[in-house]
Amino acid sequence: MSYDVIVVGGGSSGLMAAVAASGQGAKVLLLDKGDKLGRKLGISGGGRCNVTNAKDTDELIKHIPGNGKFLHSALNDFGNRDIMRFFESMGIALKEEDNGRMFPVSNKAKSVVDALVGKVRTQGVHLKVNSPVREVIYRDGAVSGVKLRSGEVIKCRCVIVAVGGKSVPHTGSEGDGYAWAELAGHTITELYPTEVPLTSGEPFIQRKELQGLSLREIRLTVWNAKGKRLVEHQGDMIFTHFGLSGPTALRCSQYVIKALKQVQAGPRTVLLTLDLKPDRSAADVYAQTLLLAKQEARKSIKNVLKSYVPERIIPMLLSAASLSEELTYDHIPKQPWLELAKLIKAYPIRVNGTLSIQEAFVTGGGVNLKEIDPKTMQSKLMHGLFFCGEILDIHGYTGGYNITAAFSTGHSAGKHAAKLALAARSGELE
Repeated sequence: MSYDVIVVGGGSSGLMAAVAASGQGAKVLLLDKGDKLGRKLGISGGGRCNVTNAKDTDELIKHIPGNGKFLHSALNDFGNRDIMRFFESMGIALKEEDNGRMFPVSNKAKSVVDALVGKVRTQGVHLKVNSPVREVIYRDGAVSGVKLRSGEVIKCRCVIVAVGGKSVPHTGSEGDGYAWAELAGHTITELYPTEVPLTSGEPFIQRKELQGLSLREIRLTVWNAKGKRLVEHQGDMIFTHFGLSGPTALRCSQYVIKALKQVQAGPRTVLLTLDLKPDRSAADVYAQTLLLAKQEARKSIKNVLKSYVPERIIPMLLSAASLSEELTYDHIPKQPWLELAKLIKAYPIRVNGTLSIQEAFVTGGGVNLKEIDPKTMQSKLMHGLFFCGEILDIHGYTGGYNITAAFSTGHSAGKHAAKLALAARSGELE
């Protein structure tokens, strides 16, 4: 049997590509290596599925630091508002939470996955699970079909590669598509983990002194070897037995990786500073903490500071400022107290890397965007070959940005692959 369009990969971008292609009237086959469609989608957003983000397009793109500008055309054609309308039209009521994140009112990712898969089925898409693809077949500069690992060859006019990157491999993202892209002449930019926890060799990390401590509304800043601020993010984080995790640390991870590459000599580490009071100046912190100590002059400063910063971090702050924990207000030395204020505003933490790409939420790098038409997602090198989703060299922060890119590029690839295939079919009939 022959198809107009074969979509390889049943994740967010692949399902949306199948919906868009079949919606144009194309005969579509969706192939997936696993036994279940939408596996990564089903665990996204902590199992609640953050389907998109409500920010306007310019803000969306700012939150996709990995080549977000490439998405202008795709987002203009099928952006976050279209994504919201799409799901709501299928009976999935959505709600907006902090920072523009959009979730189903049900708080169940399964409802989103079921709706997408149901839409694919009702539009007549043929589904084949447990059908891993061995290769995409090219002939005379164009796609001619795919070959499954079983040996079966399926012919088609267009192929959409939507197999993801190398992150979260238990959902099926194992990097299969990179070899197919290279065979078509594409280059793959260096792959690296993004949105991934940070590792550190700091003694307090190794001793697990702060393991499990969650911090809310802090600011984390990444510095390069020359002391230049690379990026800063405000939000929540958590100390782990190996380093730092939580939204703020994850957002800093790609900059840590880039900074580590620039380290020429000495220990391969990158300096981060932790600001426990991002809405206060160092002078404010100095004055406020001194006033607290004065108001409770008989108490040790260790106990006084409990109302100002997390208790577990106080011994580290006092030690770094050369202040005794049992000191009381009457004996506070001015210079060390100034140092304490500075440490509350910028506690130094050296990190030495990240967890692996397999443990990352998102893959950085991928199919070189210079070789992809941003309006259609079609390869500039191989006729009838399209890419969408995480296999492309596009990555954003967590918070609905990556899934928006996946749905948007998937829709664009599906729509234009169908148009190309139907035009070819029409020409053949004539």
